[in-house]
Amino acid sequence: MKLRTVTVARIAMLSALVVVLDYTMKFSGFKIPFPWLPFLKFDFTGIPIMLSVLTDGLNAGAFTSIIAFLAILIRSGDIIGASMKAIAEFSTVLGFYLGGKILKRKSAVSKAVSYILGCIMRILIMFISTLPVFSLYYSMPLNAILAISPLVAAFNFIHGLLSIFGGNLIYEALIRRAPSIIFKRENQNP
Repeated sequence: MKLRTVTVARIAMLSALVVVLDYTMKFSGFKIPFPWLPFLKFDFTGIPIMLSVLTDGLNAGAFTSIIAFLAILIRSGDIIGASMKAIAEFSTVLGFYLGGKILKRKSAVSKAVSYILGCIMRILIMFISTLPVFSLYYSMPLNAILAISPLVAAFNFIHGLLSIFGGNLIYEALIRRAPSIIFKRENQNP
């Protein structure tokens, strides 16, 4: 895989933005707790990850997710929390990317399928990921995990929409106002 200098620069810039957003939101107290499960918090680190997929493809999104994992791990020392965040954000952009590949047309239906598939992928992967984490790491009984799983799914749905919508909003603004910043490939992502 040969990367252009522009692509590497964009990935580095968006990865740095992930780190800045994570640290800023954590230390400023701006992370928004989910009302029904306050240990789950909304933040904006998924937006630059989404932007990296939109501008440079799925590999860029994977790399930016890895940087999110490392930044959270270095900041907190919590490998479980860092892993869960990186998995959640990457599963969102993976679903979005696959949705765009399924329907190659640029239409409202294609965009809606990408949004929905991104959120569904995040919900499913996070459900599978939280089962061992809640049971082994937090020592929760299975019935309690299953009881809160609809709330975890609701959180992941909302957070997935936040990441996808925020990334798309900025991407569309960049295309309209500074199209030379975005390198168009023949097999451009959704």
